[in-house]
Order: sequence, then structure tokens, then C-alpha cells
Amino acid sequence: MSSSLLYLHGFRSAPASSKAQALIARARQHGVAEAIWCEALSPVPDAAIAQIETAIARAPGPVTLVGSSLGGYYATHLAEKHDLRAVLVNPAVFHPGFDSRPFVGEHENLYTGERFSFTTDHVAQIEAMRVGPPSQPQRFWLLAEEEDEVLDTRIAVAHFAGARQTVLPGGDHSFTRWDDYLDEVLRFAGLIA
Repeated sequence: MSSSLLYLHGFRSAPASSKAQALIARARQHGVAEAIWCEALSPVPDAAIAQIETAIARAPGPVTLVGSSLGGYYATHLAEKHDLRAVLVNPAVFHPGFDSRPFVGEHENLYTGERFSFTTDHVAQIEAMRVGPPSQPQRFWLLAEEEDEVLDTRIAVAHFAGARQTVLPGGDHSFTRWDDYLDEVLRFAGLIA
């Protein structure tokens, strides 16, 4: 049975992001692009989770989640819930003391220009998805760069202790060396040998 990879973009991002497009292009080079699911996620967290769960239910064969930033948080939640493998790229980790206030308000999608409101209710939806450290760390692979200007990499490193970790010096929140890991991500997902 063929494997599937679901790519979950981050807050204010979209399937048009450079990471999503690079992954799809590399999958196309390997002849496995049809195994990639990458759709625009709702800015409403509960609605985004419902979209992803529908895709998980419809996917043929084993599913691997690849999530960036907030998509990494969603991937963590769903991997724990459904016993899936996940690659987490500079993922959000909502920990006690995380200050969500800067995220509440009006935002614009970086790729589509669509405007949306992020409310305290949306923050509560995200907080309700919080999970502890992975119950099966071997199912997770953390990809992070230490100079992430949005999220503290050290929090993700501690949260995913015991998981496979690739933590690189320098970089930024976009994970600047993504292209160097595309084949390994596809391999982790079982899409290529």
C-alpha cells in the first residue's frame, strides 16, 4: 500500500510557500508527487484540524505529517492522536508561559493576501490541542535552526527529547536549509527508497 505525506503550512502561510513548493517539486522529480497532500488550511484552528483529519482518513497507506511552525504544532497533536510519523520544521510548541497576545488581531496571509482575524477563541482552540512530550519519540523528526527569530528553538529541542533531531546553527524561522533535507524527508515518509 502506498504511503502519503501531508504538508501542513504555518500561520499566515499557504501551499504557495517556498518550502511546500520545493517539497512538491522534489517529489515530482522522484515520481511521487501524487502522494503529497498540501492544501490551504483554515486560519481557524479547529477547522484546520478537521481539514487535516479528513485528509488523513482519505489517504491511502501509511501517513506522515510534515508541519512547519504552527503546522508543526498541528502535526504534533495529530501524530499523537493517530499514531503517525511527523517531521516538524521549526515547530511551534505552546508551553506554559507562551505569550499568545501578539498573535491576536488582524493578519494577512503572506502568499494570498487574504486577511483574517485571529481571536482569543482561536488561541483557546490551539491550547486545547496541547500535548506533552511525544509518547513514541521515534516517530518524530525535529528540523530546527538555532537563529529562529520567531520561536525559541531550545523549547522544541527540550520538548522533543528522545526524538530524531537535526538542529543547525544559524538560519531563521523559514528553515533556510530545507532543500538539503528534501530527499531525507521523502525517505522518512516512505515515499522513496
